[in-house]
Amino acid sequence: MTRRTKSLTVTAVAAALSVVLLYLGSLFPTGQAGFAAVACLLGIAVVIACGLGWGVLHYVAAGALALLLLPDKTVALLYAVFFGYYPVIKSLAERCHGRPLEWGIKLAVFNAALTVLLFALRAAFLPERAADLPTAAVYLLLNVVFVVFDIGLSRLIVFYENRIAKYLKKR
Repeated sequence: MTRRTKSLTVTAVAAALSVVLLYLGSLFPTGQAGFAAVACLLGIAVVIACGLGWGVLHYVAAGALALLLLPDKTVALLYAVFFGYYPVIKSLAERCHGRPLEWGIKLAVFNAALTVLLFALRAAFLPERAADLPTAAVYLLLNVVFVVFDIGLSRLIVFYENRIAKYLKKR
């Protein structure tokens, strides 16, 4: 089996598993962000095992299938707007020299996605109450959550590379 065939297989299986996780998230509304974050881990595995291009393909395939197939689109939108592409962004940002630039890129992308989501939500659902929402508090809280998520994700990546990836490479 060629390297390209293996990469396609890994990406397709990871995308299918991501859709299954996102489906579970649609069944349990209180865990939607959690299931979307776990689906993000599969994207991380694809980026590590196959490369950035395959990570993008994973994001597009899983996101499109989730948006088409899931009964509740909320978890699919969470995945599409925040979690699905993040493995690629994280990999690119961490190639930059210097922590301030790395964190600047990550936070800029996160806050851009958050801004788009908030504007879309306000335009669609809350136009008359937009001034009532504490926007600064939402940004502050979600930025703290994002930083904790990224640090946890980095630790999971180290665990994956040290404990799991070495066994997968032998095959």
